[in-house]
Amino acid sequence: MSGVEIGPTLRVAVPVPLYGGFDYLDLDATDATPIGSRVLVRFGKRRLVGVVLETEVKSDLPRERLRPIEARLDDAPVFDDELLGLLRWAAGYYHHPIGEALATALPVALRRAKTDQTPNRHRGWQAVPSDTANEPVAHAKRQHELLDVIRTGVHPVAHSHLLARFGSIHAPLKALERRGLIEEVDLPGALEQGSAGTAPALTDMQREAVEQLISRGEGFHPTLLEGVTGSGKTEVYCRQMAEVLAANRQVLFLAPEIGLTPQLIERLRTRFDASIGVLHSQRSDGERADVWRAARAGDADIVIGTRSAVFTPMPRLGLIVVDEEHDGSYKQQDGFRYHARDVALRRAQQCDIPIVLGSATPALESLHNADRSRFAHLKLPERATGAAMPPVRVIDIRSRPLLGGLSDPMLAHIERHLTAGNQVMVFINRRGYAPALSCHDCGWIAPCERCDAPLTLHGGGARLQCHHCGAHQNTPAQCPSCGSKQLIALGAGTERVAGALRSRFPDVRLARFDRDSVARKGRLESQLADVASGETQLLVGTQMLAKGHDFARLTCVAVLDVDGGLFSADFRAAEHMAQLVTQVAGRAGRSDLPGEVWLQTRHPEHPLLHRLLSGGYDAFARAALAERREAALPPFGYLCLLRAEAQDIQSPQAFLEQAAATIHSDEQIACWGPVPAPMQRRAGRFRAHLLLHSSTRARLHPALDHWQRVLAELPGARRVRWSIDVDPQDLL
Repeated sequence: MSGVEIGPTLRVAVPVPLYGGFDYLDLDATDATPIGSRVLVRFGKRRLVGVVLETEVKSDLPRERLRPIEARLDDAPVFDDELLGLLRWAAGYYHHPIGEALATALPVALRRAKTDQTPNRHRGWQAVPSDTANEPVAHAKRQHELLDVIRTGVHPVAHSHLLARFGSIHAPLKALERRGLIEEVDLPGALEQGSAGTAPALTDMQREAVEQLISRGEGFHPTLLEGVTGSGKTEVYCRQMAEVLAANRQVLFLAPEIGLTPQLIERLRTRFDASIGVLHSQRSDGERADVWRAARAGDADIVIGTRSAVFTPMPRLGLIVVDEEHDGSYKQQDGFRYHARDVALRRAQQCDIPIVLGSATPALESLHNADRSRFAHLKLPERATGAAMPPVRVIDIRSRPLLGGLSDPMLAHIERHLTAGNQVMVFINRRGYAPALSCHDCGWIAPCERCDAPLTLHGGGARLQCHHCGAHQNTPAQCPSCGSKQLIALGAGTERVAGALRSRFPDVRLARFDRDSVARKGRLESQLADVASGETQLLVGTQMLAKGHDFARLTCVAVLDVDGGLFSADFRAAEHMAQLVTQVAGRAGRSDLPGEVWLQTRHPEHPLLHRLLSGGYDAFARAALAERREAALPPFGYLCLLRAEAQDIQSPQAFLEQAAATIHSDEQIACWGPVPAPMQRRAGRFRAHLLLHSSTRARLHPALDHWQRVLAELPGARRVRWSIDVDPQDLL
């Protein structure tokens, strides 16, 4: 840099847990570093990648004390004015350090100090015209499935898409290649290229919803699309997307879980002649960075992604769709605790574009916004196929013996549907073999030594694992308290239920769906493909089966445990229970075959359960909103949870007491606590909570601004880890 005059002062956001930006000198006085671009800076003893927030800054520090940046990493901004403004707003609203917020929005590959942004190689496959004699043999099921997908449309199919959908594909792809049916090609980038397909006919209600959406034109107008499971919400999205794409604008489509994205990608890939980018955690760092760059360049017409995709740069953005908008996975639960649905609403407002929030079970906050006319409210009360919604009935399991969590009446219903050649889904939202191991003689329960929770049995009862801190050990041969060998498994999880069903129906193919069984990349999609083909007849799983899936021969849904949501300390638990039961029930009877749903419970008379079963989700939601209004809870009040944790029990409590003392409580703002967290000890650290409640956001956020300034300076702050959670979705 000899002979180059050091430039003016820059304010740089650095990924550290400190509020505000930090001042550095630019490298060149004649060539300014652009706002929104990445720079390499020295921060203490570390070299970090930061983002330029401002130029020509008047620093509080004398110029001779400022360090120059070490390198510019971009020729052009990675964040344009719109996206940088959104992230500034989000960091301010959620009271999180701007440097960490910007780092969250960047793909992992762009958080590193590299200037090389050459796209990675992306493999694809295309069909080759061939003699029918070369077709795979009849029993080569996976080869046929892959060939069908590759032959659909006129463009090559990305290898990553096939891998995400089918899992293990190396051998069948090579077999197809040897037969001369397909060939490998290099794709020009990380994007899928779709092919224009035929749109299905709309029902009268779908047509009315589409007409209302399109008639509102451009501009910011949020719409809540409430449709029962199977009502065809995705087709309504597609019709509005077609209008936006025809106007040469981009679409951002958010889905809550990676398990829903392969079938969504396939549907959009065979529907639109458009470039499609996919962003979720099972794609490599390089793939995500390439999609992000392509979207920023305007080359991606549609971006499909999970929570963090809400921050994807899209210069031609014309529509945002948030599918399953009620889903809790849209809320980040650690670090930068943003809610992707709410950030998406803000982004649509800033860009002045429409946004559609879709769900069969809308969040109470969204229903409240619709009631207040902040959102337009469109409804699809009937299934697109004309199939009736399945009846939901209760099995009282009090005093009944259970086989692996299943009562005799439930087993009889399952057997009836399996004998008819149909599919059955058994839902239990608890993974593992059993929730606890207990001594039959003295009552000892195997504890986690680092958490206030029992260890969960896994591996058919052979090992114990903590679902909170990950600690694990072999199952003891005898009780460490009394020496008895009478150790019993309490309750049931997916492993135990699946084992019981395999014993009862040994000739029926069963697949288990939980975080343990589908951990390997592509395993979930592979199992779902087997279910869709009818090869798998019996499904056992957690909430990853609850939404988005459409299986024509699924006629019975068995729900084994709904009672946990009826008696939780979290005021949102009943809402989540009602959403989950409604979503799971909606998997049954979606085609020509009628379905039914059975719930096992020890509390069949519970008023919340009775209201849900007798009046459906709408009746439940209206009653829940009335209760929330009486208690001044969201959406009729606003919350912020201040969490603190430390290795000793006193420090979190002391820090939160100091924090509470800085707040001036009145009729519109109140501190509740501090109190120990419902699980006080987790991963060896003691936890406590302080809940701030206000009747208005206008009173809450000034108090949080005050906390942001003073909390780090409190006497107890250095002895704890603390975090601010605005609009918390989980009080546990």
